[in-house]
Parts: sequence; C-alpha cells; structure tokens
Amino acid sequence: MSDWTLLDTAQIPGNGGELQLYQRDSEFSISILGGGVLMNTRAHGSEDALAEISCKKIANRPEARVLIGGLGMGFTLAAALRHLGTNAEVIVAELVPAVVRWNHGPLGEHAGNPLQDPRTMVREGDVAKILRGERKAYDAILLDVDNGPEGFTRKKNDWLYSIDGLTAAYGALRPSGLLAIWSAGPDRSFTQRLRKVGFKVRQSRVHEHEKEGDLHMIWLAERDP
Repeated sequence: MSDWTLLDTAQIPGNGGELQLYQRDSEFSISILGGGVLMNTRAHGSEDALAEISCKKIANRPEARVLIGGLGMGFTLAAALRHLGTNAEVIVAELVPAVVRWNHGPLGEHAGNPLQDPRTMVREGDVAKILRGERKAYDAILLDVDNGPEGFTRKKNDWLYSIDGLTAAYGALRPSGLLAIWSAGPDRSFTQRLRKVGFKVRQSRVHEHEKEGDLHMIWLAERDP
C-alpha cells in the first residue's frame, strides 16, 4: 500500500486551523493540522445513518426541505438524497470553500457526485447564520459540524450546541421538523439542553463503518407539531 500524499490544504475561517486533504491509492482523508484525521472515504457509516434516520421520516412530505450543516466528504448529502423524493430540496452549508471544491473534484465520485444532483444547493458560509435568519423553513436540519457538541476544530461551533443555537434550530424547523446531530460520542448534558429547548429526543449509537469500528452518537430531536 502506498504512503499518504498531501493534495491540498485550506484554512478554516475564524482562526479555526488548517484542513489537509490526503490521498493513498483510491482512499482519501481529511485531517486537521495537529489534530488527526476528521473523516475518511472508507468509513462513513455513521454519516450515512445521520441522513437515513432523519430523512426517511420526512420523505413523504410535499416539497421537503433539508438543511445540512457541513459537507464533509458528501456522504451525508448523498444519503439524504437517496431517501428523499424528486421534489425535495437539500441546502448544504459549508464553511470552508475548499471543501466544496474537493467534493467537485477528487472526492465527488466516492459519494456518487451528490453536488451534481439538481435537488442540491450549496451555500458557502456558516450554518449558524442560516439558523439565525430563517423561521419554519426546513423539515429537517442535519448537523455534522465539528466533533459534536464540544467544538474541536473551531470554538465558534460551540454556539450551535448551546441553548441559543438549539433555540435557533428549533425556530428554523417547520412543525414536527427534525433536528439530527452527529457526534463522536455521547453527551448527557447536551441531551438535557435539547429537552430544555422543547425537543422530544431519542438517541442512536451507530458504527462508523458497516457494523465495525467506533460507535458514534446520533441525536434525533423533534419539534412539536
């Protein structure tokens, strides 16, 4: 097997560090400088599950709208599109423009080129800005931002998981809308915050890759009808 080759780097806005795109044979990974691997094209089962768990529940809603915070390697987006109808719209908010470029380029085929799907719209920028500015706009909001409720790559991400951020997400959802959140691990205090805002909450533990590897956490939080 070949060694890893660094293909590109990108700064995370807001002094959030540097992302690095690596390739080894047909495998790709994205790391953060000094912090290790964030994602890999060989292990994306929990990213798929984030979309599957939520989008299956809203697939029959007319003209369903979904907001995804964080493009990553495109696997969550691809899974959402697989479980939504032809009239759905999926908006992806990605903070790092280079990540969008990588998904249009070498990463695209691994997830099935979901950015080419006509139901997809990309908004380059912070998903927090969208949540602050929209009301009753989405049937589901999927957050795969950072490492979960505690910011790892960018401390500003902590707002998304605070009472204020969760309140903004609640307001951006349509009645009976769903907020699905990926995390590298459990967080009891975060579950309590979700309930305090008014969400009905359930949690799922999913493997990172086809019933193998680390167990990740997905929260599914439902807004009142």
